Amino acid sequence: MRKVLCAIALAIPVVVFTQVPADSVSPRAKQLHDRAIVVDSHDDTTQRLIFDNAFDIGKRNPNGNIDIPRMREGGLDALFFSIWVPSEVTGPTAVKRALDQIDAVREAVRTHPHDLMLATTAADVRKAAADHKIAALMGMEGGHMIDDDLRLLRVYAALGVRYMTLTHYKNNNWADSSTDKAAHNGLTAFGKDVVREMNRLGVMVDISHVADKTFFDAIETTKAPMIASHSSSRVIANHARNMTDDMMRALARNGGVVMISYHAAFLSEEFRVASEKKNGNVVAAIDAMSKKCGGNEACTTMEGERIDHEAMMKGDLPKVTWEKIIEHIDHAVKTAGVDHVGLGSDFDGATMPLGMEDASKLPKITDALLKKGYSEADIEKILGGNILRVMEAVERLKGA
Repeated sequence: MRKVLCAIALAIPVVVFTQVPADSVSPRAKQLHDRAIVVDSHDDTTQRLIFDNAFDIGKRNPNGNIDIPRMREGGLDALFFSIWVPSEVTGPTAVKRALDQIDAVREAVRTHPHDLMLATTAADVRKAAADHKIAALMGMEGGHMIDDDLRLLRVYAALGVRYMTLTHYKNNNWADSSTDKAAHNGLTAFGKDVVREMNRLGVMVDISHVADKTFFDAIETTKAPMIASHSSSRVIANHARNMTDDMMRALARNGGVVMISYHAAFLSEEFRVASEKKNGNVVAAIDAMSKKCGGNEACTTMEGERIDHEAMMKGDLPKVTWEKIIEHIDHAVKTAGVDHVGLGSDFDGATMPLGMEDASKLPKITDALLKKGYSEADIEKILGGNILRVMEAVERLKGA
């Protein structure tokens, strides 16, 4: 999503959120949450690994959403680190930056061997959980990073990337984005070749960020289940990045899964409208923030999140609380079925709702779903079982 982190060298104030008092979590919810394999399919902490020299993922940090202590506290067992380069950065520069990020994730695992384990399969995730480690996975956010070359897609897959979002905020040369003017009427012939090659490589096709026509072109082309790594319901919040009910149902027929994003503008229509009115075009706002940060991509989210949270607390923007996540989960379950819904927070890459300031708050989701009457088995599916099932299905089709 929007990438906005904070560069220490730019003298941007350290973000310390006023903590919303934690809701009590029942013993039953805690036991269930601890027993489940909790998977988050989209996180932007990679940008901090690259750009924030003061950040140590192994220590509790006063800002941001993710580090090992808070993942442990929140029972987060597996995390897809996003490999992300802005849409306007293309060619060899984008490739180099992508490779730098892949290396940064792998180095984080190497330097924290007691806590992190590199995972490339569902079996790896299960082994990490059994060994009381956090599985570190990678997803590539934006197809422009393959530089229109299937050989690079194969390189990324060999290095451990296990999904690729076909577009980001802008179109690339072979696919239309949901937040850009249509240029290809969905996927080009080469774009369909990309989908087929991802199937062959065992890399999940991610349709978050893509235009609706791109989504339907991809679903007609793929032989494997697809994912929406961080999207919510367009019926509740009418953002082009969210999924319509028809898209959710189509993804369910495909055997895929929609991973609910926690970004405030994807959760709340009231917040989305007010935020767009306040900030104008989101792409232009991101570009302006990036320029302010001197092109340092570790500048833009934490500063943006700080501004948005302050605006919510002052009443300049509508308050969005963590319960909206539950509303989106519930709607997706009713629309697509409980086998096709999961969690894709966009931690460290978006404005979190009040009460979900970081990964330590995740047990509240389990507690809320229990209170709504969800069975323990269904909650385990939502927390991680469904995305692991999709990973296994994609792995079985590898090489076909």
